[in-house]
Amino acid sequence: MKKTFYITTPIYYVNDIPHIGHAYTTIACDVMSRYKRMKGFDAHFLTGTDEHGQKIQAAAEAKGMTPQELVDKIHVNFKELWKVLNISNDDFIRTTEPRHVRVVQAMFKKLMDQEDIYKGSYEGWYCVPCETYVPESGMGGNRTCPDCGRPLTMMREESYFFKASKYVPQLIEHYEKNLQGVMPRARYNEIMSFLRGDVRDQSVSRTTLKWGIPIPGDEKHVVYVWFDALINYATAVGYLDAPEMFQKYWPVVRHMVGKDIIRFHCVIWPLMLLALGNNVPVSVVAHGWWTVDGEKMSKSKGNVVDPFKMAELYGADAFRYFLLREVPFGNDGDFSESALVGRINSDLANDLGNLLNRTLQMIVNYAGGVAPKGGGDDPLDAEVRALGEATLGLVDKTMETFSYDEALKHIWAFIGRGNKYIDETMPWKLRKEDQGERLNAVLHTLYEVLRLSALLTAPYIPESAEKLWKQLGLPGSPLTEKLDDFRWGEGAGTKVAKAEVLFPRIDLEQWRRGQVQPPSAPEATVEPEHEPQIDIEGFRSVEMRVARILKAEEIPKSKKLYKLEVDLGYEKRTICAGIKPFFKPEELTGKRVVVVANLKSAKLAGVESNGMVLAASTRDASGAAESLALIAPTSDVPLGSRVS
Repeated sequence: MKKTFYITTPIYYVNDIPHIGHAYTTIACDVMSRYKRMKGFDAHFLTGTDEHGQKIQAAAEAKGMTPQELVDKIHVNFKELWKVLNISNDDFIRTTEPRHVRVVQAMFKKLMDQEDIYKGSYEGWYCVPCETYVPESGMGGNRTCPDCGRPLTMMREESYFFKASKYVPQLIEHYEKNLQGVMPRARYNEIMSFLRGDVRDQSVSRTTLKWGIPIPGDEKHVVYVWFDALINYATAVGYLDAPEMFQKYWPVVRHMVGKDIIRFHCVIWPLMLLALGNNVPVSVVAHGWWTVDGEKMSKSKGNVVDPFKMAELYGADAFRYFLLREVPFGNDGDFSESALVGRINSDLANDLGNLLNRTLQMIVNYAGGVAPKGGGDDPLDAEVRALGEATLGLVDKTMETFSYDEALKHIWAFIGRGNKYIDETMPWKLRKEDQGERLNAVLHTLYEVLRLSALLTAPYIPESAEKLWKQLGLPGSPLTEKLDDFRWGEGAGTKVAKAEVLFPRIDLEQWRRGQVQPPSAPEATVEPEHEPQIDIEGFRSVEMRVARILKAEEIPKSKKLYKLEVDLGYEKRTICAGIKPFFKPEELTGKRVVVVANLKSAKLAGVESNGMVLAASTRDASGAAESLALIAPTSDVPLGSRVS
């Protein structure tokens, strides 16, 4: 029997359009559910919308609509965003659905029948936007809400109460035995501190509004929106309608929420479940909040991040990758569009995209387009293979603790090792030296690096991983493969497809001018630009000589330039070269290169440059360099030798 895994987002309140916070939580749940399926689990993924409460009623009245008309219109925005972001949820629940109303009323009645809910009256300070009473001990300054900062209102009303305090000792005992019941650890400590304080019985009904689920037998009361909303997680897996489904998934439920609502999910909801005789969640995982360029998101500031726009401009996969790579899960994060562009150009285009393009091109050119079989026992090949197999275990370990950024660091370290392996083995040199057996072993290793990379990245960037998989010539989809079934070397003999750019580099100058085009736009075939023809005398006027790079230093003012000290044999000079995105300083030291020695000197980024280092590059449709190789002599000719 398959292991089961049930994960949920919070249900999102439909009083506003979806923003980056909604996207972040849902992408994180999507990645986890995809990963668990690839690990052989029967995974069930739920998201949805919270559609009752005072804010909805007020917003509907302001628009001249009924609350039902309003939520029917607004909830569609969330469904559309999940399509755009390639979310693989198994169910989408709305709290206005009849299936949910039935479950809420059944649970409420059961708790009433066993005298865990009783009628009384309540007087206290109430936050209308958060729809919750706030005890005086938890207030902010000047009687404000500790969560949203808005002023509180004194309210008194008849209410039904849930005997939360009755089950607190049982919940404390549960958390003491289950340290991952609340994650990360800082949130666990916060919840335990709260539980050991003063947890009062909870007001679970309202008489001051009508937009809610009526209480059975007392319909002047409606169920408090938080009591109603939390129950959705049980409704969706058949609490009333499909007991077998409920028994299958409920014991393994994980909730993912923002840190602002952990008390509802880690205190009130588990106490309700204990009273009902059901399992409490295995884990409630709380993530942080997002700021934008260091500032809190605000409509008045106009800095609210629109996930629809981000996906349109940069692609859903790039947006998904950035959100989970940029910040440790559980911490607050800062969204910067320039940082997103940097990740696209560096991690996705330079690292993964470059590895794919270089490898496939070499397999086509050197092996007839078929992934060769491995051979020999070269220690470098064994090292890369061992890292790949270790990465599978490292990713699994980090995913168990919802450490998405750590998992991606491990994956990209493996991808980076693949790129370094190309530079170490120099397949083009092996081809020239007619070392066919060694060349095949190298291409075999590179193909396997890409095959495993497609599998490891599939939960995070599913569309791009599918494209990578198809370019490798593999059948089906990486998402339907099982990670535990991966065996190094099984890709040998596969005919590869044509290499296509997975992540086009973004030209930073064009981006700064606001000229970025959506990645879905068709890529034009670029005809090489040719310079005017010259005669032999014109060619002879360019003085090219062999030099050795003695030292490479970064230039603080430049993102592209290195300051190179080169030895021409007869003299040493300084040359600035725009090769920083493609090489580390230590990779350049000692290299022989060809330089233009009679180029007029020029000051670049404040440094006097005397010459030019020659290089060949491949470029994407925008003209940006995707890969770069330095022009160098293949034999050990003397420094200063003239190139002609």
